[in-house]
Amino acid sequence: MAAPGLDYSAPFQRAIELIGKRWTGAVVRALMPAPVRFNQLLTGIPGISDRVLTERLRELETEGIVERLVDPGPPVRVSYRLTARGRALGPVIGSVDAWAHEWITGAGTSSTAAAAAS
Repeated sequence: MAAPGLDYSAPFQRAIELIGKRWTGAVVRALMPAPVRFNQLLTGIPGISDRVLTERLRELETEGIVERLVDPGPPVRVSYRLTARGRALGPVIGSVDAWAHEWITGAGTSSTAAAAAS
């Protein structure tokens, strides 16, 4: 039985699984300022492969978080931008970013906990 006041409902779990999937947060964060082309995303997110980036963009598009924009050209250019649903993740991504800067160090330990232990 869940602790009083806690709701482990399906929408919460689905949201955590969606934004917690590897590289998804980085992709959403990279798209926050403005529409970006695929190669700019690939360059701007160190360590992500083109296959994984393609998968994440497709998943986010299916969820209505990212929109694929095609400029017929010539040459044809494709860029990606956040939808209103995706932009609504801004405060969430910002909060995780702030938390990470306060609590996560390069070694993966809490800087505050390390200071308190010494």
